[in-house]
Amino acid sequence: MSSPEAIVKADTANTAIAALRTNILSVIKSHNQSVDWLLAAFFAGGHVLLEDVPGTGKTTLAKALSGSISAKFKRVQFTPDLLPTDILGVSIYDQNTQDFRFREGPIFTQILLADEINRASPRTQSALLEAMAENQVSVEGDRLSLDELFFVIATQNPVEFHGTYPLPEAQMDRFAMRFSLGYVSVEDELAILESQQSGHPLDRLKPCITLDDVKATRTAVTQIAITDELKRYIVDLVAATRSYPGIKMGASPRACIMLMKCAQALSLVNGLDFVTPEMIQTLASPVIAHRLALDPEVQFSGGSAEQLIADIVAQQPVPL
Repeated sequence: MSSPEAIVKADTANTAIAALRTNILSVIKSHNQSVDWLLAAFFAGGHVLLEDVPGTGKTTLAKALSGSISAKFKRVQFTPDLLPTDILGVSIYDQNTQDFRFREGPIFTQILLADEINRASPRTQSALLEAMAENQVSVEGDRLSLDELFFVIATQNPVEFHGTYPLPEAQMDRFAMRFSLGYVSVEDELAILESQQSGHPLDRLKPCITLDDVKATRTAVTQIAITDELKRYIVDLVAATRSYPGIKMGASPRACIMLMKCAQALSLVNGLDFVTPEMIQTLASPVIAHRLALDPEVQFSGGSAEQLIADIVAQQPVPL
């Protein structure tokens, strides 16, 4: 039986999620599933990679989330000449004190938008590795902790585009989820024109939840029930990627952890207090697919990691 304290936290979480979702959808038209996935990753404590062609609303979605929360937000526009120190910070000599003073980079924030992350060199991309995995950065031999809320929303254009560098496997594994927004319907595109006729909706966006609401919701996520059978189901799905034909490198145990946490968070976003097999199946592709390395023959024949994950999900027995 749920304790009164747990019920209060769940009520706070449901109220915060509803307010946040409404606020974001006032800017982002029709992308309901993408908003739900973004909120699931955010409240699960993971990071998100939005991959799509330019102009589909990736940056707008990231700004809508940050603008809806009373949190510190910074943006880094990744370019080929961007250096790791441009992200982490650098020590500057202070003539007044005759000593070096560390000037923090944009990574010292609560919500970080890494825009077009794959336009920077792999060396610069790697500046985010430690931050995303351990919530800390190492600068000039010192370890500096980041805010407990630290959340990265990265956007990238498809690697076939000019001037892009594919993200290393270790970098991809740090993202809890990767998904695309896609194009909206004609009706929704007309609604976008209407909403931006006299100004951008982001200009009218106001914070609707506090940092305390975020912390309470993240705590509520950990209390969402998940059975041992569903945990085994998650492990079996991820383990299947390590021996499935066409997959050269399967998903790591980190994929199991993030699939469980994101499934708990998505259940809460959908108003449930327990995880269902459908939640796990829905998230299997956005959580696992980007962590796989495919055989060249599969890539050259037009195969995709998303299709292989769909095949694995279809073949895996579902717990009753």
